[in-house]
Amino acid sequence: MKFASHFLTTMMLFMATSASASSLWSPGAGSLFADIKARQAGDIVTILIVESSSSSQKAKTSFTKSLKHGNDAGIGLILKNLPELGISSKQSGSSDGSTTRTASFLAKMTAVVVKVLPNGNLVIEGSRTVETNSEKQDIKLTGTIRPQDIAPDNTVLSTYLADAEIKCTGKGPIGDRQREGIISKLIKFLF
Repeated sequence: MKFASHFLTTMMLFMATSASASSLWSPGAGSLFADIKARQAGDIVTILIVESSSSSQKAKTSFTKSLKHGNDAGIGLILKNLPELGISSKQSGSSDGSTTRTASFLAKMTAVVVKVLPNGNLVIEGSRTVETNSEKQDIKLTGTIRPQDIAPDNTVLSTYLADAEIKCTGKGPIGDRQREGIISKLIKFLF
């Protein structure tokens, strides 16, 4: 019994001395107090694409033009046989035109930081392809963001992108139906 008690005491001392404390934080993990945001090449950031545009143009033109011209009867030997001549014309017209265009684009996608500029700004690129019922939609995005524009949840609004280029293209049976046909193009060209 004494031996078992001594053995247990020795084992507990051995385990206590051989156990080492380890931290949950590792030096490469960054600060414990900072948000997890994109900072360097290879990091991922979520872009909230919220784009809308609206343009309107109106034009109105009106004009009036009058012309009156008159000649007296001819003078001299040759011109005296010409009768009195008078010309008068009046033109007027007006035109109205207006165009309105509105577009909006909402999406959420991730992009990769491809370069950190000397001033700390981040150059990003991203692409996303979604295919549903044989309809394929491709979204491509490039731009530059400031680190201070990245929200604590690692998202950035697309309105904060500098040199932003956002392209959305689609292919499929529905998209094909939306394209103008050859005959329509030909008629539009001729008339």
